[in-house]
Amino acid sequence: MHRPKILIFAGSTRTDSYNKKLARLTEKILGAYPVLITYLDLRDLPMPLYDGDLEAQQGIPENAMKFRELLKSHEGFLMACPEYNSSISGVLKNSIDWASRPIPNEKDLVCFTGKVVNLVSASPGKWGGMRGLVTVRSILSNIGSIVMPNQFCLPAADKAFKEDGSLVDANMQKFLEASCKEFAEMLIKLA
Repeated sequence: MHRPKILIFAGSTRTDSYNKKLARLTEKILGAYPVLITYLDLRDLPMPLYDGDLEAQQGIPENAMKFRELLKSHEGFLMACPEYNSSISGVLKNSIDWASRPIPNEKDLVCFTGKVVNLVSASPGKWGGMRGLVTVRSILSNIGSIVMPNQFCLPAADKAFKEDGSLVDANMQKFLEASCKEFAEMLIKLA
């Protein structure tokens, strides 16, 4: 049986990011399913701000190419998306921008087209990052990704995690587990 590959990452580079904590928790949950998981910390692949002049002069940066290869080699992505000023984080947007650049002899948007994406977010605010997910969903849908209809938002994230990384609120833990289950089952069906 083919085991679908899932790339898990947070759209933040901050060491103690709530979204990194949430991403790591989804990694544990998804580990119960017959899938292969890769966790990526975007801090490990720093990329310059997208600049068409830089691209024309130097091509796509090495770390952007590494990110592209990771995206291409996975059938699904679980993205933990911070909300910055009611929108997408600059780090996540910049990563998507570099990965979506055309490459000669490669199908346009190959990194995103047909990929299944599960969106989650965490925020200390009462909406749990929900407003930012609207933008992320729009971007990914417009570049050909299949974004899961349900999403998970964790409010009061500054108080939401236990020391073991699980969630303090048992109901929120169950909602997250259900979201991960639905995502894994979708990828398994498509495989």
